Amino acid sequence: MEPVSASASPLVLLLAWSVVLLIAHVLLQGVLATKELGSAWNAGPRDDNKQPAGKLAGRAARASSNFRETYPAFVALAAGLLYTGEISGLGLTGAIVWFLGRIVYYPLYLAGIPYIRSLVWLGSMVGLGLMFLALAF
Repeated sequence: MEPVSASASPLVLLLAWSVVLLIAHVLLQGVLATKELGSAWNAGPRDDNKQPAGKLAGRAARASSNFRETYPAFVALAAGLLYTGEISGLGLTGAIVWFLGRIVYYPLYLAGIPYIRSLVWLGSMVGLGLMFLALAF
């Protein structure tokens, strides 16, 4: 496949927007932690390993950690799909499912909504599975 056709793929756009989603996780987590612990904590070396005690800051940190657990798999699978030229069909559907699932998951986690959040997470895993199937078969 020629690079021009890969760059025209919606998969490349999903990869780009996934970086925005990653940055949103990092920024919100940092803002909430700084709001609770102060700017001196944020600017300092954090040697004391102090963690925010508030629910929202803690949820933001855990949601960010959860996102970063699956993000490398998404990037690797998307790169594999682009490399092999499988830029539509099942692979693209899986990428969209993962991406939308991760967007929906974030506010559900921050709001502390159980079960539905877990189902949305499972849906995003199905998205990764679809991407894998497109590569493997």
